[in-house]
Amino acid sequence: MTNISAISTKHPKGLYPLFFTEMWERFGYYLMLGILFLYMIDGTNGGLGFTDGNANDVYGTYIALVYLTPFVGGLLADRVFGYRKTIVFGGFLMALGYLTLSQPGETAFYTALGLIIVGNGFFKPNISTLLGNLYNKDQYKHLKDKGYNIFYMGINIGSFFCNFIAAWLRNEYGWGYAFAAAGIGMIIGLITFAANYKLYDEFDVVKPSTAEDLTLTQIFATIFLPAIGFAFIGYFSAAWLNTTPFFGSQTSDAFLFACVPVIYFYLQTYLKAKDGEKRALGTLLYIYLVVVIFWAIFHQNGNVLTSWAENNTTRDMPASLVNVSDQVGMVQKVTNADGSVSNLISTELFQSINPFFVVLLTPLVIALFTWLASRKREPSTAAKIAWGLFITGLSTLVMIAAVYSSNNGEIKTSAMWLVGTYAVITIGELFLSPMGLSLVSKLSPPRLTALMMGGWFLSTSIGNKFAGILGHLGSGNTDKSIVFWINFGGATLSALLLFVMLKRFNAIIKERTGGL
Repeated sequence: MTNISAISTKHPKGLYPLFFTEMWERFGYYLMLGILFLYMIDGTNGGLGFTDGNANDVYGTYIALVYLTPFVGGLLADRVFGYRKTIVFGGFLMALGYLTLSQPGETAFYTALGLIIVGNGFFKPNISTLLGNLYNKDQYKHLKDKGYNIFYMGINIGSFFCNFIAAWLRNEYGWGYAFAAAGIGMIIGLITFAANYKLYDEFDVVKPSTAEDLTLTQIFATIFLPAIGFAFIGYFSAAWLNTTPFFGSQTSDAFLFACVPVIYFYLQTYLKAKDGEKRALGTLLYIYLVVVIFWAIFHQNGNVLTSWAENNTTRDMPASLVNVSDQVGMVQKVTNADGSVSNLISTELFQSINPFFVVLLTPLVIALFTWLASRKREPSTAAKIAWGLFITGLSTLVMIAAVYSSNNGEIKTSAMWLVGTYAVITIGELFLSPMGLSLVSKLSPPRLTALMMGGWFLSTSIGNKFAGILGHLGSGNTDKSIVFWINFGGATLSALLLFVMLKRFNAIIKERTGGL
């Protein structure tokens, strides 16, 4: 039972080094992601010259795999290496990947993506788990949701500023310098973490497995080898059946087929769990399922919404700002057919709208939850996620209106449509994303915390792949609203699926956390 006198009103001091470590890591990650699609489709200024369809396929596969590998990183941290060593190793691989990406050519490009994919798998789930461990002491448990909100704001401070650096370096010096800046950001994050390494001694404990758990050898034999086999089958199945790929491309088919053994592993973990753990794991798996659609919508910012900003949005720089913006590299100069030069707002700057709203709105959302808590009306963590899904659905209606205002893309529209959709989806994001990390930390058995954090990122990974699939669908469809209608229907259905289970899930959360 919690000792009331021991309850703290201050967050543990380990929060803030993790805040700045994650801020710099996300600076690098989102700098790279903000220009990745543009780099792939650029065929005139040093880019790769991919078609839109090919770029969507690569984009979707990359952001899918970058969130699939946390399953492995979480497992190895739980069982073998501990969190800190795994975080440092993952950060090193990511820095190396960004620096490799600064080199021209497809060989360097794909090598770099591989390094970043593996590195993120080691880094991402374990820094989130380490943060959750700080709040496992009784005096901090009631602050866990707010701690994740603060941590999440650090993520978005980094992802806000990175796009201005990317635009400046890309416009003034070229793609390679912009990607190298992502590597420097990751290195600064590693230095920040290393300087506070000993602060996390008591929170970095390798947890022994139980008789119900598979050994690492069994996991390799029953998950990774089957995943490779399923990927092979998925990649060639359309050709064998003499039909088109099931999900738009062979790589999409291969990825989604490869996920089947991993999903089966999580189901087996649930089925073999003890009764006291089974209800909590079942709750997490259900939530993993319904939030897939959120990530499918949210991560269309890097392809669908970036394409809309590039091709369907009025980006003319106001004349009064051209000289100042040009000096700091914020202007994208485009030569028109008649030889005149247009000064346009750099497309990647639209990627900073979402993190700007996160930084702006996070204190307001925290204040809202604090106010509701003072009146004993704060929604449960699961309820916040459900409301986040509903609000995300509303954000897609803004883009449907944008399509209609553009006469299905025939004329360019105001940038305020993008600002509006980012504003609404950010509110949904703040209700859902940091709450998901908090919920995993609350409900997971201690021996499986990082593994279940990897499960949260698995749902992110599958959603990310669907972001690429939907982008591919949109690029080849004459009706530009079709993707946004699919988004709206999926988000609404997912919210309903979670709302109908809230009473049961709230009881389980209360049972596991003592109401905190």
